Amino acid sequence: MMTAGVFTLGQLAERLGATVRGSADTLISGLATLQEAGPTQLSFLANPQYRKFLPDCQAGAVLLTAADAQAYTGNVLVVANPYLAYAQLSHLFDRKPQAGAGVHATAQVAADAHVDASASIGAYAVIESGAHVAAGVTVGAHCVVGARSRIGEGGWLAPRVTLYHDVSIGKRVVIQSGAVIGGEGFGFANEKGVWQKIAQIGGVTIGDDVEIGANTTIDRGALSDTLIGNGVKLDNQIMIAHNVQIGDNTAMAGCCGISGSTKIGRNCMIAGGVGMVGHIEVCDNVFVTGMTMVTRSITEPGAYSSGTAMQPAGEWKKSAARIRHLDDMARRLQQLEKQLAAVTQSGNASSDA
Repeated sequence: MMTAGVFTLGQLAERLGATVRGSADTLISGLATLQEAGPTQLSFLANPQYRKFLPDCQAGAVLLTAADAQAYTGNVLVVANPYLAYAQLSHLFDRKPQAGAGVHATAQVAADAHVDASASIGAYAVIESGAHVAAGVTVGAHCVVGARSRIGEGGWLAPRVTLYHDVSIGKRVVIQSGAVIGGEGFGFANEKGVWQKIAQIGGVTIGDDVEIGANTTIDRGALSDTLIGNGVKLDNQIMIAHNVQIGDNTAMAGCCGISGSTKIGRNCMIAGGVGMVGHIEVCDNVFVTGMTMVTRSITEPGAYSSGTAMQPAGEWKKSAARIRHLDDMARRLQQLEKQLAAVTQSGNASSDA
């Protein structure tokens, strides 16, 4: 029997369905990078640019593809996808505290709220009227679960998460600190320069196995719900406006801003800092590179970019100066084309004569 968090290489191989090359009895008690791993730690090579660190690696074992394993003399777990294998094993060594079942003495739970006996409600958390907290849910300290909101089985809310009223969360959803789900959408009607607030009477519906990063905000719908599909992964500091729809298994990196009523398809990858205007649609299987501004619908799968890539400041300034003259250059080019066409036509006429 191995103690918690300590495994033999053979045990890890069995869990992964991997092939051991070396000593299956080697003890592994943690994970580390190729540069930092010691004799009781497991490392991995997923990015080719780190292959240079492999010869000097001191790890107890390394997760490698069959091709990379040929050049390494230490213990190896041979796998098809080292990064996926690392992800799967990472949970064995996760030191995140596990909350025990029960309601903390300082928490406030409404009389008509339902909290499963196996759920954990942290210090100073608030569970409002009609809310439903299912089995195995963890609600961290200072969280608020608004009226009639629901959290499905196995959900985990870090401290200081806020769910407004009428928010529906699926099973096994992870929400990090500072996230606000169900805040009022940015809806106003203008009458003679004065903004009149529109009541946001929809809610938010979030599917199963979703992860929502720290300080990310998802606004409630104006009429119908804002919808987040199953398996969606949202990084930190993302803004999802009212009535946005995000399809299953789409992933979005930090600091993206998605305007109201935009529909994003399934299996999309949205890189950091991307902005999308409202009322557009993005089809399935789209990859949008970092800092892109999406100003119209995307109807064909593929990769999309906007803006200019980084370059030395002096070169960028020259390029920016040229960009300012593009309109004038285009007009001059059109004039030259017309002049060339006139000369060519005149020459042809002379030849015919």
